[in-house]
Amino acid sequence: MSGEHDASWAAEEFADVSLGDKRLDARLIKLCDRFSDAPESPINQACADWAETKAAYRFFQNENVDAGEILMAHRCKTAKRAKKHETVLAVQDTSYFVYSSHPKTEGLGKMSLKKGKNVDKIYSNGLMVHTCLAVTTEGLPLGLLDQKIFSRKLRSKKTSGGKNSKPYDRLPVEEKESYRWLEVLKKTNEVMGDRQIVTVCDREADLYDFFKISQQLSSPVLVRAKADRTINRKSRYAEKGVVKLWEYMQQRPESGFYTIDIPMKSKAKHCKERQARTAKVSVRFGSFQFNPPRNNPKHKKEHLPDIEMNAVYALEQNPPNPEEAVEWMLLTNLPVKSYDEAYEKVKWYCLRWRIEMYFKVLKSGFRVEACRLGHAERLARYLTIMSIVAWRLFMITLVARTDPELPCSILLADHEWKVLFLKTSKKKTFPKKPPPIGDIVVLVAKLGGYLARKNDGPPGTITLWKGWKRLVDLAQGWELASQS
Repeated sequence: MSGEHDASWAAEEFADVSLGDKRLDARLIKLCDRFSDAPESPINQACADWAETKAAYRFFQNENVDAGEILMAHRCKTAKRAKKHETVLAVQDTSYFVYSSHPKTEGLGKMSLKKGKNVDKIYSNGLMVHTCLAVTTEGLPLGLLDQKIFSRKLRSKKTSGGKNSKPYDRLPVEEKESYRWLEVLKKTNEVMGDRQIVTVCDREADLYDFFKISQQLSSPVLVRAKADRTINRKSRYAEKGVVKLWEYMQQRPESGFYTIDIPMKSKAKHCKERQARTAKVSVRFGSFQFNPPRNNPKHKKEHLPDIEMNAVYALEQNPPNPEEAVEWMLLTNLPVKSYDEAYEKVKWYCLRWRIEMYFKVLKSGFRVEACRLGHAERLARYLTIMSIVAWRLFMITLVARTDPELPCSILLADHEWKVLFLKTSKKKTFPKKPPPIGDIVVLVAKLGGYLARKNDGPPGTITLWKGWKRLVDLAQGWELASQS
């Protein structure tokens, strides 16, 4: 929110930031305030006047402003919040921010490759953002534990010229783009210290080196399997008595069942139409030996151990034709000895969807791909700030679902909830104490177009931030009227 109450949040979150100049520290807090009030607006519209706009542009152009220092202050606060919980999930994922419509922007990397009618190769220009979001087991986002913003470089099919050149897949993982998964795992462990935190990743992190380093760090991980690899090999080149992962897990007994509601999905360019249904899902679990790949180049330099792992296999029973069955193969180094422990891992992986929604807030809600700062380094500073502001709004959306009875005073100043109450309620007298946050979030969402009908689900993030924006204007009008 706006005003003194929200400024206290920004000041608290960045109390330990050190950008080398106190004026830069103050400007960072001011920018967070402005972007919180108008997250979808361009920089010039979010700022109060031309002088403030120029100061914002100078901030993003300043080479002394290190995006890593901005993130570090927030990371420490996130770790502090996370240590209050017994188990926290560190959800990793990568998103692509495309700036192809800004051809003069310098320093961008080549993203996806497309073929056009008149041009053989068309590259999308942009930045890759790999984020680690701390999430409680109830689904509440606590903040960012790490973020890596970088430009992708095109790679040739061979790493170097000459007869001794190697294919890309024979490179050590440290020289690959996928090394980001391992880097963030290390940094997450550094910032959390001896506190246990479970790293959750999608199929792109299904790498032997990722599980190997998690074993060395004694760091719990939960990853959806991508490769139907050979497991339980007794030697590197064993051919007899081996089995594939999927075949092995299908032979395990069913330990139990659960049901899930699958929402309807409309037909789009990249996905098929899907009807809403309730799916019955079976759960199997078992342990196995994760063998190192035969072609791993590190075989020549060191002994690569087999890794003791557990798998949880969730498969929908009798899906309707022509729908595809729900199927997850989850790999973890955590113990899984019962149905309850297996189902727990499934529920944790379901919370990986939180980071998908978080990226949707950044892209669709905050429209960060429309920013025209002219250079990748400036965009990196901008994206770092907007990522933290986006977490704040996303957390507000979900805190009403996880802790609906909390007092609204943790988010709103006294005059803010009162003007909201008068605007959305038919009552003309205020309650004796601030309403719970669950009720307040619904009222804010109504300002953004939420109808709150009997069968409507909880308000979404985009609807909520539209309501926050209206409430900002109402609260400012209240303050101006009170001063006059």
